[in-house]
Amino acid sequence: MWEVILGRKRTNKLRILFGMMLAFLCLLNSAFSQSEKRHTISGHIKDSSSGEALIGASIYVEQLKAGCSSNTYGFYSLTVPEGGHDLVIRMVGYSPKREQINLYGDQKIDFELSVEPIKTQNIVVTAESAHDNIKIPEMSSFKLKPSQYKTIPVIMGEQDLLKTIQLMPGIQAAAEGNTGFFVRGGGADQNLILLDEATVYNASHLMGFFSVFNTDAVKDIVLTKGAGSAEYGGRLSSVLDIKMKEGNLRNFDGSAGVGLVAAHGLIEGPIKKDKSSFFISSRRTYFDLFLRGSNKESIRKSELYFYDLNAKTNYQIGAKDRIYLSGYFGKDVLGYKGEFGIDWGNSTATVRWNHLYGHKFFSNTTLIFSLFKYNVGITEGNDLVNIYSSIKNYSLKEDFQYFADSKNTIKFGAHAFYHTFVPGEIKAQDGGSINELLLKKKYAFENAFYLNHEWKLSDIFQLNYGLRYSGFAVLGPGEDFVFDQQGNPIVANTYGSGKLIKYYGGLEPRLTANYLLTESSSIKASYSRNRQYLHLISTSTTTTPFDLWHPSTKIVKPGIADQFAIGYFRDLADGKYEMSTELYYKDMRNQVDLKNGANIFFNKYVESQLVFGKARSYGIELYIKKRYGRLNGWLSYTLSKTQNKFAAVNDGDWYNARQDRTHDVSLTGVYDLTSHWDFSFSWVYMTGNAVTFPYGKYGVDGHIINLYSDRNGYRMPNYHRLDIGFTWKGEVSSWNF
Repeated sequence: MWEVILGRKRTNKLRILFGMMLAFLCLLNSAFSQSEKRHTISGHIKDSSSGEALIGASIYVEQLKAGCSSNTYGFYSLTVPEGGHDLVIRMVGYSPKREQINLYGDQKIDFELSVEPIKTQNIVVTAESAHDNIKIPEMSSFKLKPSQYKTIPVIMGEQDLLKTIQLMPGIQAAAEGNTGFFVRGGGADQNLILLDEATVYNASHLMGFFSVFNTDAVKDIVLTKGAGSAEYGGRLSSVLDIKMKEGNLRNFDGSAGVGLVAAHGLIEGPIKKDKSSFFISSRRTYFDLFLRGSNKESIRKSELYFYDLNAKTNYQIGAKDRIYLSGYFGKDVLGYKGEFGIDWGNSTATVRWNHLYGHKFFSNTTLIFSLFKYNVGITEGNDLVNIYSSIKNYSLKEDFQYFADSKNTIKFGAHAFYHTFVPGEIKAQDGGSINELLLKKKYAFENAFYLNHEWKLSDIFQLNYGLRYSGFAVLGPGEDFVFDQQGNPIVANTYGSGKLIKYYGGLEPRLTANYLLTESSSIKASYSRNRQYLHLISTSTTTTPFDLWHPSTKIVKPGIADQFAIGYFRDLADGKYEMSTELYYKDMRNQVDLKNGANIFFNKYVESQLVFGKARSYGIELYIKKRYGRLNGWLSYTLSKTQNKFAAVNDGDWYNARQDRTHDVSLTGVYDLTSHWDFSFSWVYMTGNAVTFPYGKYGVDGHIINLYSDRNGYRMPNYHRLDIGFTWKGEVSSWNF
C-alpha cells in the first residue's frame, strides 16, 4: 500500500528515516546507562476529589534539583540514583505535596493533589511551578486555565475560550465579536484546532459570534505560536490543543446554567469507582423560543439556534492500560418561513488506548473521525433544492514517549490521515425540475513521521529539538487542469480511483533553546518549519460556514513557513509577576489568494480564480502577567507588520495583508471585591483593518464600473472597546453580569 501511495523510492527513504530513529533511540539508551545504580519511579498524578489526571503537574527531587512533568494523561516517569529522596509534587491551583521515598528498585507510585487555594505568600514563593515559564525549553506558547476564561467578560455573557486567547500577544481577532483569529500574520485557516486530537475545521457558531467549545467540557488548553513539538503539523501558524474533561471517578456531580442566549448543563460520575467514569455536557441557545411567541406566521415558522454535545468515557483495564472514548456533536440551524434553511456543524469521535511498557515507555494509539458539513435548503415554487458541502477525514496516530532519565525525554510516532472533500452538490428533491450540479469529490492521503528530544544539557541550558517528515498524496478519481490567462481550461487529465495524481513531502525541523541567566530570568530562541496541505478559500475577512477547504494539487502547492524567534523571560517580585518579550520573523511561501472579482461558489474550475505568492510577518510581543493577589490579570502588546506579494496583485509589489495591524493592545484583569464578588474587565485597542475601497468610477456602455485602489490600500479607523463584568459566587451557584 505504501508503495502504491508514495512510490517505492519514497517508501525506501521513509524506511531509512524510521531506521535512523530506532538507531538514535538505541544510542540514547546506551548513553544514558550510568555506572551508579539508578531506578525509576513512575505513575499518575491525579486530582484527589475527582480522580482525573492532572496535565503538566511537576514532580521535583530537591536533593538532585531534577524533575519532570506529567504528560497529557497525567503519567510521569523519573529516573534517579538509588537511595532516599525528598519529592515535591506541585500543580498550579493545587496545594503542594511532599513525599519521602527510599528507592532500591523501580516503583510505581500514584500521587493525588488537593484543590486548595494557596493563601500564604510563602507557599507561592517556594513553588517551583512559579518559574516554569523561565526553566522549560518552550516559547511562543501559553496554557489557559478554565478559571481564567470563565471570569472574562464577553459579548452576551457567554464564556468563550477563543475570544479569551485573542487577548494574548501575537493573536488577533479576525473581526469584532468573531471567534476567528490570526496568529503572527498567518491566515485564519493556518491554525490547527484540536479537540481530543480530532481536527475541528470550523470552530464557530452563529457566523463566528460564538465558538463551538462549551467551557463546561474543557479541561486543558495549550496554544503554540511557534516551534512546537514535532508531533504537531499540518498548519503554518499555530496549534490550539484542547482536552476535554474525563469525568469524575469517585463521585456523581452535575451543574446547570442559564444565560442571556443559552442554557447549559453537565453530569459526570463513576461507572465503576476509580476504574471508569463518564462525562456529558450540552449547551443550546433559545432564540427560537422567542420567535414562537410572535403574532406573525412567517416569524413563528423561522428557526435560529445552535447546540453542542460533548461526551467522554474512560476505562482502566489494568495497571498498564486505559481506554478513552470521546465525541463532540454541534450544529447551527437557521431558517426563514420554511422557504429557506441552512444548517452546519462539526462531528468528531476519538478512541484512544494508553499502554505502559515498563516504567519508562508510554504509548498512545488513537483512531479519529472528523467531519464538517453544511446544508442549504431552498424552496423554489414547488421544488425543494438542497445544497451540500463537506470535509471529512479518518486518521490513525501512534505516539510513543520514552522517559530516559530526568534530563532526557524522547517522543516519536507516525500519523496517517485520509481526507474526503465534497466541494459542492446541488440536488433537487422529489424529482424537481431544477438542474443538478455535482462537483467532483477530491481525495487525499496525508502521513507524517516524527522524532522529538527534550534534552537538559546542564542546570542552565536546555534544548527541545525534533524532526518531522510529512507527505501528502492527491488521489483519484479526479482531474487536473491547465488554464489559459483568461482562466479557461485547455488541458484535462483524468485519473482512476486510487491513482496517484500528485505527491508532496518534506522535512520539518524544529528547535527551541533555553539559557538560564538567573533563577528568575532566561533567554530563549527557536526555529521551526511547517507545511500546510489544506487551504481555506474564502471571500470573507472572517470565518463563515461557506468557506471552501481545498487540498493541494498540481496547481495549488503546499504552504511552507519558516519562523525565527528570540525572547527574554523574567519573573519579578519572587514570582508574583511574569513578563516576556519576543521578537519573531516569519517567511511564508506558496500562499493562496483570490483574483480581483473571483467567483468561487460552485465553480468547477475554482483553481482558475486563485493567485499564488508569498508573505512575510515580523514583530515584537510584550506580555506582563500578575499571577496572584486580589487583583490579577495580564497586559499584552503586539507591534507587527504583515505583507503579501503576488505577481497578479498590486503590480507584483508588497502590499498590506488584510490581517496586518500595526498595534494590538489588550488589558485584562479580575479583582476580588469580597469573598463573594469579583469584578472583571478587558480593554482592547487595535489599528484599523487594511481594506480595499474604490477611489473612482467610470462608465462603459451605460454600465458604472468601480476603479479600485491598490489591494488593501486603505484602513478602517482605529478601534477600541471596554468590557466589564461582575460575578457573585455562592457555595453551589454563581451569577455573572
